[in-house]
Amino acid sequence: MHGTKHHLQKDFFLYNASKARSKTYINMREISERFRLPPSEYVIIPSTYEPHQEGEFILRVFSEKRSLSEEVENMIEAERPSKKKKGKPIIFVSDRANSNKELTADEDAGKDGEKTHADEKKHPSAKARERTEEEEQFRNIFRQIAGDDMEINAEELRNVLNNVVKKHKDLKTEGFELESCRSMIALMDTDGSGKINFDEFRHLWDKIKSWQKIFKRYDTDHSGTINSYEMRNAVNDAGFRLNNQLYDIITMRYADKNMNIDFDSFICCFVRLDAMFRAFHAFDKDGDGIIKLNVLEWLQLTMYA
Repeated sequence: MHGTKHHLQKDFFLYNASKARSKTYINMREISERFRLPPSEYVIIPSTYEPHQEGEFILRVFSEKRSLSEEVENMIEAERPSKKKKGKPIIFVSDRANSNKELTADEDAGKDGEKTHADEKKHPSAKARERTEEEEQFRNIFRQIAGDDMEINAEELRNVLNNVVKKHKDLKTEGFELESCRSMIALMDTDGSGKINFDEFRHLWDKIKSWQKIFKRYDTDHSGTINSYEMRNAVNDAGFRLNNQLYDIITMRYADKNMNIDFDSFICCFVRLDAMFRAFHAFDKDGDGIIKLNVLEWLQLTMYA
């Protein structure tokens, strides 16, 4: 562990043999063992007899010499994206207490930034051309479904997303459920209209694309699902740091009876995590990790989401 308090990954146990363990691994209410170990740093792992079971443990350690112990747990936090793009900030319904700082553009790029941007326009890279073509395809699909007002509701969002997702043959999914799309609309909506415009949709899709890559990385058997342990690593890869209690809540909320999470539930979970962290940061004006809400603010935040 080397002095860290972070949750240990699977690789740690693959490459580090146990120094001591209970003699027989049986389903008992109480187990006591005595070990003689050289001075070092150790992690004690209690477990249930069967996987994916809830359990509470009372762990007592009696030492002949003075020793220190602490619970291994992650800090709850989310990585904040750096400010790179120019443009107007997007302020979501759940962020109304404050502007959404993650999406606020860096307006002080200066002349050098403008020159660089101009050079990119003269000589667009292959990736830039690919992004332009993809955006044009998105605009065409979006325009066909949204109509003249260029805004879509939950049902129309489902049609857009499913039209795009079904083109990814390497991703096994039945598409997005209507309830998932309602959550996305609620969490990405900037004006409380119950619809999202093209810019809001693009912001949502950029996030879905990055989360889709993470999902496919862990869906190694191409079953269209990942298990609860892989979900823990996927959440971490997406930049969210949660504790054990929150991981258990995610599993209970989004996993099926076999403790597997499909793509629709996976994306729905990440959209909610992203929006809830964003909303918290918007209310946490002094950055002390504590917010105070009145009943109206609380209900607006939770009922619409």
